[in-house]
Amino acid sequence: MNKNNDLSHISKKPLNSQSTSNASTLIKRGCLSATILLSLTTLTMTAQADSAAVEEYHGSASVDTSAPIAALSKLTSLDNTNDLTVTVPTIQQFKTKSGVPVRFVQTTTLPIVDIDLRFNAGSARDNSIQRDGFGIANMTATMLTQGSKSLDENQFTQAVETLGINLNSSAYKDMFIVSLRSLSDDKHLLPAIDLMTQMLSEPAFDDAILARNKARLLVGLQQQKQDPNSLASIAFNKALYGKHLYAHQSAGTLESVPNISKQQLIDFKNRYLVAANASLAMTGNLTLVQAKQLAENITANLPTGQMATELPEPKPINQAKHIHIPFPSTQTTVLMGQLGSKRATNPKDQQQQTNFAVGNEVMAGGDFNARLMTEIRQNLGYTYGISGSMNPMLAKGPYQIGFSTRNDKARAAIDASLEVINDTLDEGITSSEMQLTTDSLKNSFPMGFASNAGINGLLGMMNFYQLQDNYLTNYVNRIDQVKLSEVNQTMRDTLKPDDFLIVTVGQDDPWKDDKTKK
Repeated sequence: MNKNNDLSHISKKPLNSQSTSNASTLIKRGCLSATILLSLTTLTMTAQADSAAVEEYHGSASVDTSAPIAALSKLTSLDNTNDLTVTVPTIQQFKTKSGVPVRFVQTTTLPIVDIDLRFNAGSARDNSIQRDGFGIANMTATMLTQGSKSLDENQFTQAVETLGINLNSSAYKDMFIVSLRSLSDDKHLLPAIDLMTQMLSEPAFDDAILARNKARLLVGLQQQKQDPNSLASIAFNKALYGKHLYAHQSAGTLESVPNISKQQLIDFKNRYLVAANASLAMTGNLTLVQAKQLAENITANLPTGQMATELPEPKPINQAKHIHIPFPSTQTTVLMGQLGSKRATNPKDQQQQTNFAVGNEVMAGGDFNARLMTEIRQNLGYTYGISGSMNPMLAKGPYQIGFSTRNDKARAAIDASLEVINDTLDEGITSSEMQLTTDSLKNSFPMGFASNAGINGLLGMMNFYQLQDNYLTNYVNRIDQVKLSEVNQTMRDTLKPDDFLIVTVGQDDPWKDDKTKK
């Protein structure tokens, strides 16, 4: 189940982001993604549904559904109704000699180390290197793992594979991540750290590889034109953000990619991949002394540099807008929403985000208890899946609801969805719905740090947004402090469905006969 809670950027794979670990998947990572956790594919599950598609199961035997299940009375485990006690990992903090903040969690269960080095340096910074230079951050991330001055592409790849490590670099809208997973013994970890520092301090940025990457990326950008989800995402971001730095897709455009140069990649690295702009998270089978030494090894060769400037806040469009993109398909892809919130960094705003997360989970969560799923899928049979989520970033991210439906049902499905949203805002969620959701959020919370990777993702997110350690320890408290009246008021204050931006991609324009179309 896709939890729209205030941990939505735990691993930072949110909507509107793209990962760039290798050139063959460049364009896939340029499409609408998070979360947090939260990609457009999840939001817009392909549906070929009509009212006959949602059927009840009719068994051949007669069953008294009102009778209790006899076996349950014999399950003694059900007698244990004590509240679950959650122990949050112990986080140790320090800074390297170059001033890079580090968060470290020691785990000794497995001989593994996860390292997450983040820079305030996503594709929103492309324009600072070259006007309309969309795709520079993405290409920089791609080429970091394609050779260094000491090792060509093949040698670098062979070294990574020989060590059996995961070494990747990824560009998102507002952050740039270099990550490493390795065995923790010196034989594997030390040469892995050497490869990581090589790619950061002396990437090859080979001209021939750059030309190959650009050619592959252009093919992918052309293929996007055949993907209704990509078309909807690109149009939505462009219309929602206008001239803001979040408006363009991270992979770049057909116009910008051919103009990306080696010098632009060098300039991006020198400007943004610097110590003053970095934060480091480490989790695994290390002592604190070892963690401090590794942190120094990783950051020692980073230029001091300067912290990136604060991103400007986008302006809401404040009026309904409908965009239709003709596409030869029996299905219409729908993406609707508005400007959302930025990542909350103080207790008051964090509580507000938790309040919204609870209300939105009831209304637009991805499970079958959510109101949109119940009405639009189960009762009306318009789609196989509909869900919505908030994607907070350094600046205000989008709130989006997505689904697909038959062309001739598109307008009815949109109207029905808006009706559910308005009814939820007018009448509010119920106490029982809130209790079910808060229980679910609390019980699923420990899964966020059930693995090294999960813990390290949390540390990386907290470091990047400069959150206090008590962000984790207070999470359950924030859920316990949720009040029904405040949840409903937060939903009303946040969502403005009458001003929604609605993008449709399909054969027929749902508003073609609507004289009030905007």
